[in-house]
Amino acid sequence: MNLTAHTRDGGGAADLLPPDHTQAILEVTKEVGAALKGSGCPFALVGSVAAYAYGIPVRLQHDTDFAVRAEDSETVVKLLRGRGIEIVDPPEDWLVKARSGGEHIDLIFALAGRSVTRELLDRAWILPVDSVHLPVIDPTDLMTSRLAALSEHHCDYGALLPVARGLRERVDWDRVGEETRDRPMAVAFLYLLRLLGVLPHPPTARDEADDRD
Repeated sequence: MNLTAHTRDGGGAADLLPPDHTQAILEVTKEVGAALKGSGCPFALVGSVAAYAYGIPVRLQHDTDFAVRAEDSETVVKLLRGRGIEIVDPPEDWLVKARSGGEHIDLIFALAGRSVTRELLDRAWILPVDSVHLPVIDPTDLMTSRLAALSEHHCDYGALLPVARGLRERVDWDRVGEETRDRPMAVAFLYLLRLLGVLPHPPTARDEADDRD
């Protein structure tokens, strides 16, 4: 089958791929980030845009995500509404959804079931995001939250692998392993990283015996 011709007819595999909204999402990220910086409420970029800020070559396709504390949600929502950003009330109680310029925004109060705290936000790195400096979730917290979110229903190692490779020198992998030790999909992914040589293998009992000799 000629895939190019098939695609031109509107039935190709390319039609199933979501479009790359990178620049549009970055513009919305800067807009919301500027508003949050003026609010006095602590926050940090999370998700794919956070990975992008760390230099990971990801395509931004869906939304931009901000971690904020639940106790700041009313202040943040009021501020964004005042700037003409549409607020959407989702059925979930751990985030608020918004829209601006056709792009989606998630204001997240819990990452993989764990509440966003001041301590987590204080660990954020200040990085340029398309020329605007914004707080970005710490690399270890980014990997921990991404791995903790994996489940039998959503387990895309392919999307996580370039993030892990790109961040490996900046992540405290011992803390990631400790905080995700009860998540089978996360444990399996960390094992895969060792098989691929992204992370070193832990020393075996034989290695420790050789060292003593």
